[in-house]
Amino acid sequence: MNFDFSDDQKLLQQTAKDFLEEHSPLSLCREVLESDAPYSQSLWKGAAELGWLGTAVPEEYGGAGFGYLELAVVAEEVGRALAPIPFSTSVYLATEALLLAGSDEQKKRLLPKLVSGESIGTAAFTEKAGQNGVESVEARVDGGKLSGSKLPVPDGEAADVAVVAAQGGKGLSLYLVSLTGDAVEREAVRSLDPSRPAARISFEGAPAELLGTEGDGAALAGRVLDRAAVLLAFEQLGGTQRAFDLTREFALQRYAFGRPIASFQAIKHRFADLWCEIELARSNCYYGAWALSNEDDELAEAACIARLQASRAFDLTAVEMLEFYGGVGYTWEYDCHMFYRRAKSTSVVLGNPASWREKLISRLEADRAA
Repeated sequence: MNFDFSDDQKLLQQTAKDFLEEHSPLSLCREVLESDAPYSQSLWKGAAELGWLGTAVPEEYGGAGFGYLELAVVAEEVGRALAPIPFSTSVYLATEALLLAGSDEQKKRLLPKLVSGESIGTAAFTEKAGQNGVESVEARVDGGKLSGSKLPVPDGEAADVAVVAAQGGKGLSLYLVSLTGDAVEREAVRSLDPSRPAARISFEGAPAELLGTEGDGAALAGRVLDRAAVLLAFEQLGGTQRAFDLTREFALQRYAFGRPIASFQAIKHRFADLWCEIELARSNCYYGAWALSNEDDELAEAACIARLQASRAFDLTAVEMLEFYGGVGYTWEYDCHMFYRRAKSTSVVLGNPASWREKLISRLEADRAA
């Protein structure tokens, strides 16, 4: 079993890295963070032109026709750059939901727009802060009209179409809903990471189109979240590695008592611990990518493990980055806070780590009982 990427996939990753180094420096993330813009339109256009938005989408729907391993390496570079674009919500959530459960007509109508960047998608599952997945959903669809509210909706201001979890005649289902109509109201909500904003969306009789089988919403949402968890874990891995590299460079240049702080044994031990956490995250991300690309039954557990370890590694590295930078690390002028913000926001966008830990335990118990 080979968990390494091929030469072609590594070339794709290097190409993505080179493009983002030129077009998405950390100053771009700061620019979006300090403005009212929900994302960088120029970077989004560039990502679409390079075909990233349709990396794993079949060619018949306008995609590049590659696979999830290729999408994983692009995701890692998007995360490394802290790219301020709605990549994860549109590609890992909305596009994946359509690929999993959309009818041929829905795919032909919506996927080309998502792939070209003309349309931006998201998923609206939760209805209040602290909820995870599709628990306690009260939004309802009657006669093809959706009523209710969703909070927080990642990239809810930027998106024009959403995959919404709502109660229907046969129970919980997923629906495709346009966010541009008069029956939809959107309101930005304050978040820790304004470079990846969220919104409250209220629906008052908005037209809703069934996605997949009615009453199968919980199972379908679970599959979408598993796939998104693996891909978002690669974004987290990229951000973690970038934070580690920047911190290491700073520690080699920061002097205390006449010598670089990186030369002190206590600092070396902390860097060694972080390196181990990152490599654990990397191996679990690779395991998740393998399971996803092969549609393996182990994906359910692999997604949980990748999600948990990537969240842990990013959080620990972001905290250590602040501490190693010392007093300047806490200032607005340095970039440490942007990594801390992204680490915290990505750890909860698909459900907090505690919920993924519970999923892992329940899935392992179910496998044991089978």
